[in-house]
Amino acid sequence: MASISSILRRKIRPKPFLIQLRLFAAESPSYTTETTQRIEKILVANRGEIACRIMRTAKRLGIRTVAVYSDADRDSLHVKSADEAIHIGPSLARLSYLNASSIVDAAIRTGAQAIHPGYGFLSESSEFAKLCEDKGLTFIGPPASAIRDMGDKSASKRIMGAAGVPLVPGYHGSVQDIELMKSEANKIGYPILIKPTHGGGGKGMRIVQSPSEFADSFLGAQREAAASFGINTILLEKYITQPRHIEVQVFGDKFGNVLHLYERDCSIQRRHQKIIEEAPAPHVVNDFRSQLGQAAVSAAKAVGYYNAGTVEFIVDRVSGQFYFMEMNTRLQVEHPVTEMIVDQDLVEWQIRVANGEPLPISQSQVPLLGHAFEARIYAENVPKGFLPATGTLHHYCPVPVSSTVRVETGVEAGDVVSMHYDPMIAKLVVWGENRAAALVKLKHCLSQFQVAGVPTNINFLQKLANNRFFEDGDVETHFIDNHKDDLFIDPDNSILAMETYESAKFSATLVAACLCEEGNSSLKDRPHGGSSLHSIWYSHPPFRVHHLASRTMVFEWENEYDSNGSKPLTLSITYQSDGNYMIEMGEIGSRGIEVKAKHLHGHEFMVEADGVSMNVSLVAYSKHGTKHIHIWHGPNHHHFRQKLGLDLSDDDETQHKSNFQTSSCMPGTVVAPMAGLVVKVLVKDGSKVDDGQPVLVLEAMKMEHIVKAPSAGYVHGLRVTAGQQVSDSSVLFSIKAE
Repeated sequence: MASISSILRRKIRPKPFLIQLRLFAAESPSYTTETTQRIEKILVANRGEIACRIMRTAKRLGIRTVAVYSDADRDSLHVKSADEAIHIGPSLARLSYLNASSIVDAAIRTGAQAIHPGYGFLSESSEFAKLCEDKGLTFIGPPASAIRDMGDKSASKRIMGAAGVPLVPGYHGSVQDIELMKSEANKIGYPILIKPTHGGGGKGMRIVQSPSEFADSFLGAQREAAASFGINTILLEKYITQPRHIEVQVFGDKFGNVLHLYERDCSIQRRHQKIIEEAPAPHVVNDFRSQLGQAAVSAAKAVGYYNAGTVEFIVDRVSGQFYFMEMNTRLQVEHPVTEMIVDQDLVEWQIRVANGEPLPISQSQVPLLGHAFEARIYAENVPKGFLPATGTLHHYCPVPVSSTVRVETGVEAGDVVSMHYDPMIAKLVVWGENRAAALVKLKHCLSQFQVAGVPTNINFLQKLANNRFFEDGDVETHFIDNHKDDLFIDPDNSILAMETYESAKFSATLVAACLCEEGNSSLKDRPHGGSSLHSIWYSHPPFRVHHLASRTMVFEWENEYDSNGSKPLTLSITYQSDGNYMIEMGEIGSRGIEVKAKHLHGHEFMVEADGVSMNVSLVAYSKHGTKHIHIWHGPNHHHFRQKLGLDLSDDDETQHKSNFQTSSCMPGTVVAPMAGLVVKVLVKDGSKVDDGQPVLVLEAMKMEHIVKAPSAGYVHGLRVTAGQQVSDSSVLFSIKAE
């Protein structure tokens, strides 16, 4: 007999996209099935996961696709996913993915009838949309006039104000004189938000608390806006201290029909950029939902909008009022959560509208089914302030996909996360019958998502998902700052730090057992007298099966919550006659654990420790003379290192001498916090500086980072210049005391 949950699933879970669209087509009187599809080939003017996602829908519709790629993306997944691919320039985005003429030429050369811009890059360029039109290409997006009106945040606020949509107090004028801006900021009242008039993703945004901070923040915002969007104009807004970020998905066709597909909550952000989104928004009653939807539809109609768009609102938790923030005239990064709750393929809608077809359903036919979350998985260093990271994905194993789990990605194992583009690795999207069910699924999938080779935010996302306030839906844009004591571990005195250390020690025990079993199996499988140089039990005299043998193993635990370094762990492993391992931690009072390990296949092991069995995934790779080992079991993931060639020894003294001696810099030395481009050097070598004074500005992945003096003194050894590329942790300069 079917369970209640399975019955509910059958009742609630929507049908696949294509079937659902056909059903709505039959029910909707405004829809016609006689429209002849004109688009047969689409050039996707983007890269990464969004390019792959667009191609997936195009392939389902029988439409051929063309990828474009830069030097850095020659072997990327989106290139492999397309029917054709064409090179458009160097790695720098402004010379490739932002080169409108090269992209249009590529479309013409390959015979594509349409261009889909994805998000970012040229997706909100009215000039690009107009160029496509002039060249006889269909731009899969809104009209150029709507992009122009809504893309300029100052102009859009004037239009919305005239239409009666509530606006946050601010300055949206075209005059950008810094003295005038200071005066306007004083009128608005601090704190204020400095924001570029074009673009999105939090690029160039600055929160200014007092007049003394204004000038540096204003100039920095202009530089970052120019680097990211090619336009450096700025607007000012009153900074609301307890805001929620709620946005509404809208869609229009070329017949004047506009509808909304409910709202998404995007309040969980870091560096003004979203990391967890959900739909529908928690704690939103139907009346308020209707008001938001109607305001969003009115905003779209005010500019003659068609195709996909998102109207963003800021909701003041104190007053309960909502204000128009901006309109994104493109497909959003977080569109999959909307797709999951309305069971529609929005990229298919985009293509159909671009073909001149009407919307397939009316507002009253838009379903609201269950709840969905999206977690953005980034290559980034969380304890360093979420700074973007670069490197090779030595291991990449996302969770299996299903009707309720999606993984939107543009990478695969062996790919390189480049400094030139956004560091997002994947989007994990889950659906459940309600918010609680969806959250359980999100937690489980995050615990199973495996990435090794670059630091990621996966563990941090797990902590976010398990935070009791997040579980209750009590969210706002300052959530991470307000709950930092629970989300970040103090490596010196936190109870959570000790719990994390104990977890790491247990994981190290499992690693030792798995490595020993792998080496043991390797020896047992070889002919008599043979040896394996890859076996960790290879020694003189050689290890013999069923013979008591002891070895010492040293790991360096990479504590991702502690930006100051790592911690050595010494383990003693005794192979017992029954095939189990007795493993002891080299600490006073530490008890031994008897572990039984069985290598299943690939990276998978079955391990029994203290009578408890568990599945374990183990991945190892070599990098710069060091063996890196990652282990996943349950919700835990830990990263260890070993020096190659010195991981095992019968001589304890020799083993301890192999302990990790990571290279350290002299006091006062400043290293690059991330790989990037030096965009500005603010002082000269030998200059006297104060503690915390800005010395230079780095840019990576379209984000600026100001490098400051760690103490007062004189700058020494400053050799970098504007326009120079630097690698992560390379020495920039040092400070000599007075």
